[in-house]
Amino acid sequence: MGSQLALKSRIASTSSLEKIFNAQEMIASSHIAKARDVALNAKPYSDAISDAVQALVQHTHIDHPIVKKRENGTRVAVLALTSDRGMAGPYTSSIIRETESLLARLDEQGKQTELYVYGRRGVSYYKYRNRDIAGTWEGNTDKPGVEVAEAISNALIDAYMKPDEEGGVSELYIVFTEFVNMVVQKVRVLRMLPVEVVADPSKVNNDLNAEASPLYSFEPSVDEVLDAILPKYIQSRIHECLLTAAASETANRQNAMHTATENARSLIDDLTRKLNASRQASITQELTEIIGSADALNKKEE
Repeated sequence: MGSQLALKSRIASTSSLEKIFNAQEMIASSHIAKARDVALNAKPYSDAISDAVQALVQHTHIDHPIVKKRENGTRVAVLALTSDRGMAGPYTSSIIRETESLLARLDEQGKQTELYVYGRRGVSYYKYRNRDIAGTWEGNTDKPGVEVAEAISNALIDAYMKPDEEGGVSELYIVFTEFVNMVVQKVRVLRMLPVEVVADPSKVNNDLNAEASPLYSFEPSVDEVLDAILPKYIQSRIHECLLTAAASETANRQNAMHTATENARSLIDDLTRKLNASRQASITQELTEIIGSADALNKKEE
């Protein structure tokens, strides 16, 4: 009887969890389409600014921090985009694992790293381990706004534009999860500054169809134009990463809750079978005792 009560209690608690998991899955399912569309809608603007910066780097000879790497710079800033809430499977742990791998590689190169973290789960992870964090931001990781991207970009630009002797950094990296589709989300490491020249094979001119490289003129000056582009470039890239990370977080949460719901239902079925078997065993035992008692009484009367 005690085992049956224990099984009933486990079935009731697992059923409650199954309802919670299913509700979380339905909520994530309703949010994923909007999160994906927002990320896709923000991509053209970010790509346009990135293409403009790439064109300037490829076709002009400019001496500006946006493209020039400091020769003696040893400090590097790393921004990790984690989540505020759990129930998202290995989402945050994958980001932290890739961040730790990047920090280890930079340390082997003799670099001093400054860590910036967005997301309550990541902040708690590093604070619990007494790790130094240069900057933290929390809130709305599944629905990040422009304000968060602006705050993060301002902090990173201030660190990047500082001289080395004042604690400035020579490189900026961001670790985030790129949304590919509902099933696949990839953790990526992106170097934002200084800008890397990325050659596009589809745009390489051949001998038969060669195009002249564009000529750029800057008004009022090169430095003023690039000083105006730099904040917009960093903010747009960070905002794009925040949005695709939000879509990835929602997709991870939906997948994790779907798996948890299926596991809970499987456990309920297994516990129900055990409960039925226990009931059958107790009924069989009671019948055996009744029949045995009746036989004993009959023999006694004879």
